[in-house]
Amino acid sequence: MRPVDPRLLTHARTTRAFLAGSVLLGAAGAVLVVVQAGLIAEIVVRAFQQHAYGLTGPLLWLAATAVGRAAVAWLTELTAHRSVARVKSTLRGRLLEHATALGPSYLAGRRTGELTALATRGIDALDDYFARYLPQLALAVVVPVVVLARILGADWESAAVIAATLPLIPLFMVLIGLATQARMDRQWEGLARLSHHFLDVVAGLPTLKVFGRAKAQARTIARVTDEYRRATLRTLRIAFISSFALELLATLSVALVAVSVGFRLVDGTLGLETGLLVLILAPEVHLPIRQVGALYHSSVEGLTAAGQIFEVLETPLPAAGTRPVPPLRGADITLTGVTVTHPGRTAPALDGVTLTLGPGTTTALTGPSGAGKSTLLAVLLGFTPPTAGSVRIGGTDLADLDPAEWRRQIAWVPQHPQLFAGTIADNVRLARPDATDQQVRAALAAAHATDFADPAAVLGEGGAGLSAGQRQRIALARALLADRPLVLLDEPTANLDGESEAAVVDAVRALGEGRTVLLVAHRPALLAVAGHRHHLPGPPLPPTAPAQHD
Repeated sequence: MRPVDPRLLTHARTTRAFLAGSVLLGAAGAVLVVVQAGLIAEIVVRAFQQHAYGLTGPLLWLAATAVGRAAVAWLTELTAHRSVARVKSTLRGRLLEHATALGPSYLAGRRTGELTALATRGIDALDDYFARYLPQLALAVVVPVVVLARILGADWESAAVIAATLPLIPLFMVLIGLATQARMDRQWEGLARLSHHFLDVVAGLPTLKVFGRAKAQARTIARVTDEYRRATLRTLRIAFISSFALELLATLSVALVAVSVGFRLVDGTLGLETGLLVLILAPEVHLPIRQVGALYHSSVEGLTAAGQIFEVLETPLPAAGTRPVPPLRGADITLTGVTVTHPGRTAPALDGVTLTLGPGTTTALTGPSGAGKSTLLAVLLGFTPPTAGSVRIGGTDLADLDPAEWRRQIAWVPQHPQLFAGTIADNVRLARPDATDQQVRAALAAAHATDFADPAAVLGEGGAGLSAGQRQRIALARALLADRPLVLLDEPTANLDGESEAAVVDAVRALGEGRTVLLVAHRPALLAVAGHRHHLPGPPLPPTAPAQHD
């Protein structure tokens, strides 16, 4: 893994200014270290060897140098934290925007928990990388060069010893880093698996409780959590061992310099001030590099997550058209031989469908489970491109139309509509934020939702507090308020009681006035609303082996 991922410079331009600032601050800090070491050596020699006690000037300079080093450290921390806040905000926004633009077909191939972990814990893990690792990396490049140059000017023999032993630390860092990266990859996979499994269990908790499977899933979560705990402890074990190895190498290097300086001080070939200067500066050469090795372990999780974030960001977006959408209220929507085969599968999910949706008509789409009804809706939404065949809007191929403009013409009500934490009015206004209170109430009345839906009532996340039928009617009110020329409905009366079904059917009938409606339906009450029907045959049954007789 590279110390600085160049993709950070592409996707977060703030990183460039931050790296430049870190190098400048590191150079200033290195100069202050050299000045401080020279002042300490001068004060000690003048006080204890020369017995000169007029040290007011050097002591004031020493205090000023200490204040300067503190100011440089403070500026480095301040720059790091402000930069990481901007970088995290930029990356999180781009990740969500790009993942949304990739569409449901891409998201269906990834685990929800994995993307959630990337957008939250993964991006937050960049804190240590930016706030500590990158500034220390700049110090590890600048400080050893400046300090070693000063030691070379004072005592070339000590500089030669340090230069010979210094490369051992990066060498061991690379070897340890390779082992750490492999462990961290497994740890991150465990975290993503735990996050995904936990989200699935929480989403399906009511069903699990009904069938008495909640405790079994709790045991599964406990097992995955324990695996993640063990992976984390293995990573920490390597981190502690690596810190010991780096400290040992640095200590041996400084000890060799100290022995050499001590012998030359005894035989008088080296002055006391020079010896003190070398002994004070020798640990400063190794310190930044040792700190890089120690901080690498705290930042490697962020680097691992960043690599997966960049994989998502670098996934090419599906080809999109640019032509304007023709007026849908007077245009036919024609599907001709539309076939969809998902990647990695041989059997088509949708096979040769030919269908025409006339303007202002309501068409019911029927067929057994697996016939491709939801896939056909995804094709019309522009999320799933046909493998073969075409979809034409008034003579224009759907692939040539601007997808954003096309979707602005569609009101989409899925089988399980998504409601958000907020008032009922906020949920209904989702497609038309500028709608008035009177328009919201009219939409709720048309959806037969006024008996339970006070526009000012506050809902929980996912519409908590409402039944399935009530959530459907809120979603239909949202579609009525949007007033789009094309309405797509996916099983709007599934799993509803008779009273809720009747209310939803009336709302669907209201939606069909002056709009083109395509609805997936099985229930007779909903089929009665449609003026046209189109049946999709189910997938062919797999061939069975002929019976064998003795």
